[in-house]
Amino acid sequence: MDKREKAELKITANKVRQLIIEGVFNAKSGHPGGSLSAADIFTYLYFKELNVDPKNPKWADRDRFVLSKGHCCPGLYAALAIKGYFPEKEIKSLRHIGAMLQGHPDMKGTPGVDMSSGSLGQGVSAACGMALAAKMDNASYRVYAMLGDGECEEGQVWESAMFAAHHNLDNLCYIVDYNGLQIDGKVSEVAGLEPLDKKFESFGFEVIKICGHCFNQIEEAFEKAKSVKGKPTVIIAETVKGKGVSYMEDQVGWHGKAPNQEQYELALNELKEQQKVLEAQLAEIKD
Repeated sequence: MDKREKAELKITANKVRQLIIEGVFNAKSGHPGGSLSAADIFTYLYFKELNVDPKNPKWADRDRFVLSKGHCCPGLYAALAIKGYFPEKEIKSLRHIGAMLQGHPDMKGTPGVDMSSGSLGQGVSAACGMALAAKMDNASYRVYAMLGDGECEEGQVWESAMFAAHHNLDNLCYIVDYNGLQIDGKVSEVAGLEPLDKKFESFGFEVIKICGHCFNQIEEAFEKAKSVKGKPTVIIAETVKGKGVSYMEDQVGWHGKAPNQEQYELALNELKEQQKVLEAQLAEIKD
C-alpha cells in the first residue's frame, strides 16, 4: 500500500479505538483490552479487505466475517459504525437494555454482523459452515474468523480446524489475535499454546505470522491468504492487549472492565493526541 493509504488506515484505527473506549465507558462494562488489540485488524478488514456493502448488509455475495471472540465486539461495532452500517451514536448505548449493540454480537439485531457469537470456539465452527456452503454453491465470497489466543484453548477450535482442512476450505481464513493475555492471566501460564504455528500446520493449515499492528504486514498476510489453494489459512497476529491506551497496554486487568470517568478522559485525550499526530503526518504526504 502507498503512504497515504497506510496513514488513512492508521487514522481510522485510532477512531475505532476511541469508539471502543466510548462504548465500554458508557456501558460501564465490557472488554476493552482485546478490542483495542484487534483494532488495526478490524480496520484493515472493513476498510481494505472485505468485499461488503453497508447499504446492503445481507448481500448474498458479500464476504463473511465472524468474530469468534465475541466479547470483543466493541471493536467490531466501532468498525461497522465508521464504515456506515449504523450511526456512530449507537456506540454510546452499548450493552443497554433494548439497544442495538449488545455485549456479544447479535446477527438478528445488528446490521453487518454475520454470526451471533460469544461462546468461545463456536464462531470458527460457524465460519467453517459458511465456507463449505460457499464451496457447495460455487460462490466467490471468502470467510474470515477472528479468535482470541485464550480461545485457542477450546477443543472446539481444533475440531473446526480438522473440519476446515478435511474439506480443503481455501476460502477460509482464521485470524488469531495473539496478545498473550486472557481473563485469568498470561496465556502461557494458563494453558500454553506454543508452538501454535506448528499445531495449525499439523492440522493442515497454511500459517502466516505477523505483527498485528503493522499494516504492511497485515496486507501481505491477507494477500498471501487469498493465493493459497487447497487448504485453509491462519494468520497469527502478535498484538498488545489494550494497544493505544498506555495505561491499559499489556495489563491483564483491562481484559473485562470499564474505565471510570478519570480513566475514560485520560484514554480519550491520549487517543485524540495520537490522532492529531497521525493527521499531521497525513497532511505532509504528497499525492
